Amino acid sequence: MYKLLTAASLILACTGAAAAPVEPIAALDVPRYMGTWYEIAKYPNSFQRRCLGNTTATYTLQPDKTVKVSNRCEVEKGEAIVATAEARQVGAATSPKLEVRFAPAWLSFLPFVWADYWVIDLDEQYQLAAVSEPKREYLWILSRTPQVEPPAYAALLARLEKQGYSLQKLENTPQAGKK
Repeated sequence: MYKLLTAASLILACTGAAAAPVEPIAALDVPRYMGTWYEIAKYPNSFQRRCLGNTTATYTLQPDKTVKVSNRCEVEKGEAIVATAEARQVGAATSPKLEVRFAPAWLSFLPFVWADYWVIDLDEQYQLAAVSEPKREYLWILSRTPQVEPPAYAALLARLEKQGYSLQKLENTPQAGKK
């Protein structure tokens, strides 16, 4: 019985550690975050399965404080696909939590068309970021440039691992001009 209780306690302790909540950054300056970001790496996902590389996300602040999102990637034969969306900030004006909607605007009243977009890591210069959501199912590493200095990237990966992200799941994204 003692062994069974010890094993159960160990399982609960490990499960609790793995289930620690995702921690977004303390504050986000949304206007400063706007512009083009290059995807450096990601967790593989179904909606990007055709993307072969040169993936970018461009964010544009709209007059109503929403964000226009334009995701672009290259697919077969050098062709590109673009997916546009709308994002909105959740909470205070400095909240790092956003929601994004790729569904048509007329469906925006439905809560399930909005997906969490949390900035979970961002350097002081707004040059290197990590984006995820509360369940850790998705992860993107974004940079203002197609390549990242190895020490900065290694430090980011270490911070992500401390937050409970599996680095083994990361898939590097080929970028033109990337070393």
